[in-house]
Amino acid sequence: IYIYIITIKGIVITLMLFQTCVHFFLLFDFCADQSEKRPSENLGQVLFGERIEPSPYKFSFKKNLECQSVCLKSYNTEKTEDKAKLEFLKKGMLLNYQHHWIVDNMPVTWCYDVEDNQKFCNPGFPIGCYVTDTGRAKDACVVNADFNDKDTFYIFNHVDITIFYHIVENEAAGARLVAAKLEPKSYKHTNLEKPDCTGPPMSLGNKFNGDIKIPYTYSVKFVEDKLIRWASRWDYILESMPHTNIQWFSIMNSLVIVLFLSGMVAMIMLRTLHKDIARYNQMDSVVSSEDAQEEFGWKLVHGDVFRPPRKGMLLSVFLGSGTQIFIMTFVTLFFACLGFLSPANRGALMTCAVVLWVLLGTPAGYVAARYYKSFGGEKWKTNVLLTAFLCPGVVFADFFVMNLILWGEGSSAAMPFGTLVAILALWFCISVPLTFIGAYFGFKKSGIEHPVRTNQIPRQIPEQSFYTKPLPGIVMGGILPFGCIFIQLFFILNSIWSHQMYYMFGFLFLVFIILLITCSEATILLCYFHLCAEDYHWQWRSFLTSGFTAVYFLVYAIHYFFSKLQISGLASTILYFGYTMIMALIFFLFTGLYVCRVKVQSLAKLQQNLVGRRGPLLVVSVHASTHCVPHYHRKIKTQGYWSEMIFCICTAFKRVSINYISLVGHSVLILSSLILK
Repeated sequence: IYIYIITIKGIVITLMLFQTCVHFFLLFDFCADQSEKRPSENLGQVLFGERIEPSPYKFSFKKNLECQSVCLKSYNTEKTEDKAKLEFLKKGMLLNYQHHWIVDNMPVTWCYDVEDNQKFCNPGFPIGCYVTDTGRAKDACVVNADFNDKDTFYIFNHVDITIFYHIVENEAAGARLVAAKLEPKSYKHTNLEKPDCTGPPMSLGNKFNGDIKIPYTYSVKFVEDKLIRWASRWDYILESMPHTNIQWFSIMNSLVIVLFLSGMVAMIMLRTLHKDIARYNQMDSVVSSEDAQEEFGWKLVHGDVFRPPRKGMLLSVFLGSGTQIFIMTFVTLFFACLGFLSPANRGALMTCAVVLWVLLGTPAGYVAARYYKSFGGEKWKTNVLLTAFLCPGVVFADFFVMNLILWGEGSSAAMPFGTLVAILALWFCISVPLTFIGAYFGFKKSGIEHPVRTNQIPRQIPEQSFYTKPLPGIVMGGILPFGCIFIQLFFILNSIWSHQMYYMFGFLFLVFIILLITCSEATILLCYFHLCAEDYHWQWRSFLTSGFTAVYFLVYAIHYFFSKLQISGLASTILYFGYTMIMALIFFLFTGLYVCRVKVQSLAKLQQNLVGRRGPLLVVSVHASTHCVPHYHRKIKTQGYWSEMIFCICTAFKRVSINYISLVGHSVLILSSLILK
């Protein structure tokens, strides 16, 4: 339940009630006001199931109120309808259902003491609590010693609201609200006509009998606070959340993984490959070039590394959809870091993501068409249609099934039919035409030219060892990227399923960058090992290596479901795993795209810079897709080799707007400064 305050000329204040589930709100039978008009919600709020309803709480600015009556609910336990309402209210208290109120677009917080003399401000408070038949107080019942009757429910039917404000000089409004806090209480109210907010708590026995009356009351107090500025009024909520230390631990854990992988990649690129190239240049030490080729397995596959992959149509479609998701994620996180998508702008994060996805159909169509053409495909119509409808269609079908379940359960979290039609219109009328336009330009442009010719007869792949086989390599490749993000996943899942506030977009963006680097470096290592084993089928393997991180995400979501959540019922379980599958698919396409995208321009740049003097030479190109692709070239000059190699690596990674060497260097500097600090 949410509360929203509208200020009229800075004097009169009207409260309006926001509720996440209208159906549940009506079943709880809380006080309501049908005279006020419902405010409208944006697309993000509708997708998250937030609904806005008028509230009967009304008061004036700077006018304190004491024990004001809101409404009186009467129940006859002999009536089936009233008994069902009480049973539902009892079930809500047993499951620790909570109110979530908003004042001036700020959450009304319940602040209480926790361990180590710390104060935690919760943006919600429970509707009640329960004392078990053994006398153990559960959840919020521990805050009051009077809650001691066994097998009894206690309902919080009174709230003490404290509004903090400060006077603004030279403004017509006069004052600004900077904080809102409350303390839930329970009173039986012996005098129902004139409640005085005294007496024993309002208790409900586990077995109902007779008539039951529940009065709802509230008190309001205004306090001037000259220290809190309006721009920083969220700080007291965010600072009370004990997540910052854990976030820094997550960043340090991710940086250690990145530094480890960077060292491995540097050792391979600047030692192993240099040693291979130097030995190959010493033609005097070998009898013939054939002997040199047999000595190094990765030299033998130069004529097959650019062979079109199997199922090239599906891979190109995945690459196109992944491009759409990658740009959407990057731009959304960037704006969130700048504060445009803060928790104060409710629904803005989801709205921004959906709008960006709709408008990014052109890059998806272009990338899919360009890669499909480079794979030698000719069914361009099928490619365009699959890019526009395959992945979005799977997501929409899953979402539609979840929506049907919500409709069947009578939940207001179900998307209205009009909103569903609007989303379909955005998809078919904007995203699909933009995808067709991008595909048109992609097919119109010439195909990607490879630096070496592909052999007509495929080379036979020798028998592989266990760790160079496809499945073990793919499974191992997703472990390290998942290790960088699993702590952030805990907070994200809490934000989605436990209705906790998520505001650490700076940490999330940093982990996002670290994830990209980790996926790239893990793929470099595994691709090098596979090429050394003379296995040139790297396209799908590279996509699935980092994409397998989504499988670990799915496993973690299953663990989170059984260990952290208390979800009961078949419908709720289907909803959880249905939405989790959507997130896993999006994560799979996003991570798989980044390391599988091939930049042939970087290969051409390497061809221009690696100028030799005599004889053919096999070198390894590091390009934007972070793969090791061998091809023949002239012999490298011994003088200036290191500068040429570093220049080529930097040039390749600039193709994806990420200076890899600089980023790793900055990571080392950040880690060093943190250790020194």
